[in-house]
Amino acid sequence: MDYGICLPYMKEGLGRDDLLGWARAIDAGPFESLSCGERITGPTVDMRGVLAAAAAVTERVRIVPSLYVLPMHDAVRAAKEIATLDVLSGGRVEVTVGVGGREADYRAVGASFERRHSRMDDQVAEMRRIWRGEPPFEGADPVGPKPLKAGGPPIHAGVMGPKAMTRAARWADGVYVWSGNGEQAEIERLLGMADTAWTDAKRSRAPRRIGGFWYSLAKQDSEVKLREYVYDYLSIFGEGPARAMASQMTRSSPDAVREAIDHLEAAGCEEMFLVPATAEIAEVERVAEILDRR
Repeated sequence: MDYGICLPYMKEGLGRDDLLGWARAIDAGPFESLSCGERITGPTVDMRGVLAAAAAVTERVRIVPSLYVLPMHDAVRAAKEIATLDVLSGGRVEVTVGVGGREADYRAVGASFERRHSRMDDQVAEMRRIWRGEPPFEGADPVGPKPLKAGGPPIHAGVMGPKAMTRAARWADGVYVWSGNGEQAEIERLLGMADTAWTDAKRSRAPRRIGGFWYSLAKQDSEVKLREYVYDYLSIFGEGPARAMASQMTRSSPDAVREAIDHLEAAGCEEMFLVPATAEIAEVERVAEILDRR
C-alpha cells in the first residue's frame, strides 16, 4: 500500500512557509506521494504553481495533480504544463484528471460546462500525442519539453459513476475513487465498477486502484474542524446536502483514521490520498505516526 497526503490548498491565508513546510514534511515522512487539487473560485492557491514549488523542494515523493480539471483547459497547454512539472520533479509526476463538478469554476475561466466528459476523452488523446513529440498541427514545431518517461506520465481518472468508468477504461492507467468518510463498502463498489469497465474494454492490465477520504488530526477540536471543512467544501451544492454530509464525517481521531486506512486497504486500494481539513502541520505528523506503527 502506498500513502499520500493532499496539500491544504483550500485554506485561506497560506504562505510560502506553510506550503513548502508541508511539502518537505511529506517528503520526509512515510509517504509515497504528494497531491494537490484544483479550484478556481474561492481562496485556493493555484495547483500548478504549488506543485512546481513542491517538486523543487522534494526529492522522493511522487507529485500528483489531483484532480486536474482538464475540460477547463486547453489540452496542448495542459500537456506542456504537466511535462514541465515532470522535468522539474525529475520524472516523479503522475496526473489524475477529472471533469469536476463546479460550474462556477468553468465560467470563471471562460470554459464551457457542456460536453465536458467527451471533451476530456479527446484531450487525453491530444496530450499523449503531444508527449510523443507530434506537432499540434501540420507545419508546427513539436511542443516541449519532453516528459522524462516515454509517452508521458501515467494518467489516472477521477471518476465515480458507471458511465464515467466506461469512458475512462478506454484511456486511463488507473482510477481515483472517493469515500468522504473512508467507508469500505463505498470504495469496494466503485472499484468493482472500474474492474467491470476494464474487463469490458478488454484492457490487458487492471487499473491502478487509488482511493481517498477526508480527515483531521488537528491538535484541538479536530471533529469540529473536519465537519466545518467538509461543509465549506460542499456548500456550493446547497445548505442541506452540505450539512448532511458534514455531519457524517468521523475521521477525526487516530483510531478513526486508522480504521479508514484499514477500510481502503481491505477494499483493494493500492494507494490512498489522505485529504486534511486544516493546514496544521500536525495533520502530517500525526498520520506519519499512525503509518509508522502499521
